[in-house]
Amino acid sequence: MAERILIVDDHPLTRGALAALLVQQGFEVVGEAASGEEAIAAADRLQPDLVLLDLTMPGMDGLTALPSIREAAPSTEVVVLTASDAEENLLAAIRAGASGYLLKTEPPEQIAVFLRGVVRGDAALSGGVARRLLDRMREYGRFGGVPDTIARTLSAREVEVLLLLDEHLGTDEIAERLFISEHTVRSHVKSLLRKLGASSRREALERLATARG
Repeated sequence: MAERILIVDDHPLTRGALAALLVQQGFEVVGEAASGEEAIAAADRLQPDLVLLDLTMPGMDGLTALPSIREAAPSTEVVVLTASDAEENLLAAIRAGASGYLLKTEPPEQIAVFLRGVVRGDAALSGGVARRLLDRMREYGRFGGVPDTIARTLSAREVEVLLLLDEHLGTDEIAERLFISEHTVRSHVKSLLRKLGASSRREALERLATARG
């Protein structure tokens, strides 16, 4: 079944181009919105699989709307698609619960690939954005309990999940803490186990403890 997506952008031409691209790539575009207020109402009504969210819009902007979209549609993944690579916007979006942060300079086909990855539980970050996020999180000590040998192997969200596993949190508790679905948590766990060569959560934590020395 095609992934159901809501497109949020204040430019009609941009919405139309994105809708045409995504339909061509096999997505079902179930709605469009031109402002943060419209996005919240549409997410509540439609409960899409994905919201593709611009940040700069008149009235309520994307960053302001993002937490309310997550509240209105808890199982919906929100991916920011913006022209802004400003670090403060990136970090604010991730903290507000975005599952991805993509730049409008990405090739159209790559946007579709990223969105499908998000549905599977992956994070969607444009290349330069991903590196900047990891560097900043390390600087602020966000990954303080994870050695670089492991942090370099995992995505930013997978590191977060690993740290919460290390706090002995269950799938439902991790989902609540990160504002993502339990299905997404299980997908992240499966991915990090594969990347660490571990067969279970316990083994992944043993590898973490070994890396810490």
